[in-house]
Amino acid sequence: MCGIIGYIGEKPVVPILLSGLERLEYRGYDSAGIATLDKNENLEIRKVKGQITNLRRLIQEKPISGSMGIGHTRWATHGEPNDTNAHPHINMAGDLAIVHNGIIENYQELKASLTSAGKVFLSQTDTEVIVHLLEYYYNGDMMQTILKVLSCLQGSYALGIISKHSPDKLYCARKDSPLVVGKTSHGSFIASDIPAILEYSRDVYLLDNMEVAVLTKDDIKIYNELGREVHKDILHVDWDIKTAQKGGFKHYMIKEMHEEPESLRDTFSPNVAQKDGMFSLRDDQLPLPADYVRSINRIFFVACGTAYHCGLVGKHIIEKQLRIPVIADIASEFRYRDPIIDKNDLVIVISQSGETADTIAAMKLAQSKGAKVLAICNVVGSTIAREADYVSYTWAGPEISVCSTKAYVSQLMLTYITILDIGRKRGIYDAEYINRALTELNTLPEKNRSVFENKAYIQQFASCHYGHESVFFIGRGLDYAIAQEASLKLKEISYIHSEALAAGELKHGTIALLEEGTLVIAIALQKELAEKIKSNITECRVRGAKILVLVEQGDRFFDDDADYIWEVPSTFPEYSPALAILPMQLLAYYISVQRGNDVDMPRNLAKSVTVE
Repeated sequence: MCGIIGYIGEKPVVPILLSGLERLEYRGYDSAGIATLDKNENLEIRKVKGQITNLRRLIQEKPISGSMGIGHTRWATHGEPNDTNAHPHINMAGDLAIVHNGIIENYQELKASLTSAGKVFLSQTDTEVIVHLLEYYYNGDMMQTILKVLSCLQGSYALGIISKHSPDKLYCARKDSPLVVGKTSHGSFIASDIPAILEYSRDVYLLDNMEVAVLTKDDIKIYNELGREVHKDILHVDWDIKTAQKGGFKHYMIKEMHEEPESLRDTFSPNVAQKDGMFSLRDDQLPLPADYVRSINRIFFVACGTAYHCGLVGKHIIEKQLRIPVIADIASEFRYRDPIIDKNDLVIVISQSGETADTIAAMKLAQSKGAKVLAICNVVGSTIAREADYVSYTWAGPEISVCSTKAYVSQLMLTYITILDIGRKRGIYDAEYINRALTELNTLPEKNRSVFENKAYIQQFASCHYGHESVFFIGRGLDYAIAQEASLKLKEISYIHSEALAAGELKHGTIALLEEGTLVIAIALQKELAEKIKSNITECRVRGAKILVLVEQGDRFFDDDADYIWEVPSTFPEYSPALAILPMQLLAYYISVQRGNDVDMPRNLAKSVTVE
């Protein structure tokens, strides 16, 4: 959520800023703006509520220029979305402008002090305190002023700063909110995410907490909170901007669903070796030490949203097969219940972006109590990846659509592999079982791809059922975890009320909501529970519900109980979520399209949730 782009160099800055902001649209936003400093040292700001097209229109009406500037897309946290609350923010003297991602937790205290000192606030944002603090403390040395201001701030921030006092420098700083800097032959960049600058540079520096970078058109210098210069390694990005474009598809979401087989393969392959027809796990890729694994008494999965649903799958498999107690917890609740954790607990945090604020906080709490943390993450160099004790990467590539699809199946694949690794190191799985399991995992990419053969049928179904205002998903055991993710996909992009239920809980209240024509989608892939969910389906059907059942290919057990049957390829029961979720993603997508929604940028949502 929120996006930052900045540039200082030889080229006109406005097209660069606008292009960069458009590449950050996937993060979610409700306003946009830029600030530039021209060759005559005129500081100009253009900002507007709504989409970047509105900003482009405003700049056409009121042009600005320069070769240095900062830009921002805002997702409202403090103050409603409007032109005034949009970034950048400017000081009273009009000689300094900033953009900010994150939340300043002590902003009310700071605002009261600044107001008593004569500062006039124009917006309702927490960000505006920063620009007034910079003005208040400015002593002729912008670098020292920034360090002083940062020491006053509590909370999270990624900052971009330009000033008339330093017309040849662009400043940035970060704490608990991502920021990268990059260099090209014609200038220097800052950005909250790599795609914003990938058109210009594949070599970037990842700023660590409390670091400040000073950019000129020819150079980048990075300093710690004491003002001492630090030297960092360059991260080379080996994917190009085409990977982050639609590739002929109408939306990023449908493109990224079609990339699921590749994402599954790319996550599987680095962790697995094959010799003499036998698959095995690669010790050089799987980070958990064997001695430590044998000492684990309990495992936590901690994550948010879609990643949390992956953790539910992991919990089910580990408890059933490894007999290790597992707690799956929502990251935003985890630290507020003062969880009981010790040094023999493994905490697995899952995050696509590696910047999810609640997950970062939960990770730090677990570490403070002595637990080790394994991160399952998609972004190399992200905060979670850097600060976890161990990290394994899902090689899904950039996921642009707010609605997570390929990242989820990649998380599942890596969770399966991690569970095999833990079971192997604890002596539960032998080489023969590992080979059999990996052989099956090796088939998932093509089995996932085969689901697209039925997408026309799914699209037709969506065209007949997009008018529902309430849909229920039911499942038992592992199928309940699938139902929860399927329900989330539908609600977040179609805006249909959608609810997932453990099927046996229907009669404890929710069945009162069923009426003639209500759509109930049953996930029925666990054969050992087939009889049980069959009775739950009957409970719904006799009350007038329309029933869609998702089954394994060739399963005829539910033919007489369902209005519609969808099939997915057969696999091990524990691996079924990686296949079952795709038709549910397609259903959500086609219903959203039928309803005329913005599929890739659903209302009120953001891709990377970097605030609590």
